[in-house]
Amino acid sequence: MSKAPFDHQAIRSVVGEYRDPKQTIEERGKIYQELLGYVPPRIQSRFAVTGAVDPKILDMQEEIRAYAMYPKCFDVKTSQLILFAALLMDLSDAARIHATAARRAGASFEELQAVINLVFLFRGLPAANRGAEILVALAESEHQGKSERKG
Repeated sequence: MSKAPFDHQAIRSVVGEYRDPKQTIEERGKIYQELLGYVPPRIQSRFAVTGAVDPKILDMQEEIRAYAMYPKCFDVKTSQLILFAALLMDLSDAARIHATAARRAGASFEELQAVINLVFLFRGLPAANRGAEILVALAESEHQGKSERKG
C-alpha cells in the first residue's frame, strides 16, 4: 500500500486494530494496486477505520464494489470509461482515479477525450474543463514516469 494519509499508530490506538479475518489490509489493497498503481487515500482510510470497527461491512462493501465494477459484459477499460464519465458529470475529484484506471486498462487519450465530449453535451464547460485538467495531469504523470524509468 502507498503511504497512508493518516497516522496508522493513532488510528490503531484510538479506533483499534484492523481485524478483518478474511484478508490483511495489504491483501485488501491489492486490487487497487493492480488497477491504479496505488491505493487511494480515502480507500486506505476506509480500510483502516471500517476494518477495525466493522470488518464485516468492509467485506460486504468490497464484494459489492467488485461485483459492480467488473461486470461480465464489460471489459475493465469499458467499465472505467463509464465510471470516468459518471464521475465527471458530478465534477467529482474521483473522476481522475477512474481516468487513470482506464488508461492503465488500455484506454487512449482519444477515448478519454470522447468521454469528455459526451459529458460536455449534458454538463457543459465545467466538465470539459475538469476533463481537460485530468488529461493534462495524466499526461504529465505518464511523462514523469517515463523520465524516471529512463534515468
